Amino acid sequence: MVAILLGKGFEESEALVPADLLRRAGAQVALVGVDGLQVTGSHGIVVTADTTLDQLDADQVELLMLPGGLGGVETILASTRALALIQRCSDHGCWLAAICAAPTILAHLGILDRRKAVCYPGMEDQMGSAVVQKGTPVVVDGHIVTGEAAGSSFPFGLKLVEVLKGAAVAAQVKESVHYHG
Repeated sequence: MVAILLGKGFEESEALVPADLLRRAGAQVALVGVDGLQVTGSHGIVVTADTTLDQLDADQVELLMLPGGLGGVETILASTRALALIQRCSDHGCWLAAICAAPTILAHLGILDRRKAVCYPGMEDQMGSAVVQKGTPVVVDGHIVTGEAAGSSFPFGLKLVEVLKGAAVAAQVKESVHYHG
């Protein structure tokens, strides 16, 4: 299962575009509210999560995704349960994905040490010893996928489809939504 953590102030497109693309590919996706089912994004869009962090079965997580949005990142960083889930997924070799400001969470935990990654431009100083690939929309290093910003939501989501379902399925989804990037 793909779990997408939603903290108050998350960037809506960075969470919902990948969720949509993954569901089109047949992946089981759960929007997971860090502090409850109703989560308000950074642009005032209220999303009803599928489950809460307290209810999530961590053993079922194959890919854990962290959308950006400074508020959402702060919410995740303030949650010991969310940080423990991220660390557990990393320790168990799950796919980890983070976009925009969210790769800084992985850097904070040391997960990106000496790994290639990308983050929102201007946040490179919060990436620890990660090898930041400036100007790249999506970077994959090992079991970690990072995306640059909201404008990278489609290529980021399609890369998540590719790592879970293969290049052929990603190409089918890309064609079905008429993404030409």
